[in-house]
Amino acid sequence: MKKVLSFDIDQTLNIAKTPIPPEIAELLVRCLNFYEICPISGQKFEQFLLQIVDELRKAGVTEEQLTHLHLFAAQGTQYYRYDLSAHDWEQVYNYPLAEEDVVKITTVLEQAAKKLGYWEEDKLLPGDQIIENRLSQVTFSALGQAMGTSEKYDWDPDCKKREAIVAECQKLLPDFLYEIGGTTSINVARPGMNKEFGMTHLLEELGVDKSEVLYFGDMTQPGGNDYPVVQMGVDTITVRSHEDTAYALRGILGVTE
Repeated sequence: MKKVLSFDIDQTLNIAKTPIPPEIAELLVRCLNFYEICPISGQKFEQFLLQIVDELRKAGVTEEQLTHLHLFAAQGTQYYRYDLSAHDWEQVYNYPLAEEDVVKITTVLEQAAKKLGYWEEDKLLPGDQIIENRLSQVTFSALGQAMGTSEKYDWDPDCKKREAIVAECQKLLPDFLYEIGGTTSINVARPGMNKEFGMTHLLEELGVDKSEVLYFGDMTQPGGNDYPVVQMGVDTITVRSHEDTAYALRGILGVTE
C-alpha cells in the first residue's frame, strides 16, 4: 500500500519554471488528506514556495495539510517541512558544497559553455544569471531562470547542447556529478548527491519503505535526473506533462476517496 506520492516538478507538475496549474493544485490538496506528498527536484527552496506552496494556498490548503507536504530541494540534498507551531517552514538538513568547489564548478561550466558557443549572456533578462549557487549544487541555466517557457523549450529540445557541455566539463573537472534536467539546466554536485540520495533520505525521514512510495517523473530514462529513483527500485510513473500527472492522480483519488 502506498503512503507517499513523490514528484519531480518541471514537466511533471507544471510547465517548466511556472507555477503548478490550478487543477494540479486542487488534486494535490485532495491527496494531502491521504498521502505524504514529497516533491523532489533540482530547484531551490524558494522556487518550491513560488511554484507549489503558493498555488496550494490559493487552492485552499490548510496548515494541517501542509504538515504532510515535504519539500526536498536541490535533488533532496536539502529538506524542509512545515512547523505547525511556528506557522512556517523549517530546514531539517542541508549538505552544502564547500566554497572552493562552488568556484571550481562555476569556472568550468562557464569555460565549457563559452568554448562550445553556448554561453548566451546577451539573452538574459535584467537581473538574471546563467549560473546559480544552490548551496548543495551549482546549476547552469542557459537562458537564466526568468526567460519565457517557449524560448527555453526551443533552446535544447534534444539535450544535445547540454550533453556537449557536460562532456567538456567532465574532461576539465571529472570528480563531480553532472545531471541534465528541466529544459536548459545542468545540475552539478558531489558524486552521489542525486535523487537517489534524496530519496534515501526521504525514506529515512518519513520512516517508510521504498515499496510504500510512488514516484512521478519525466526524465526516467538512463541519464535523466529521475533515473536514480528508477534504479533504486521505487515504483515509478513516467509522465511527459502535468496533464499526464493529473490523469494519474484522478485515478488514484478515484480509488482512495
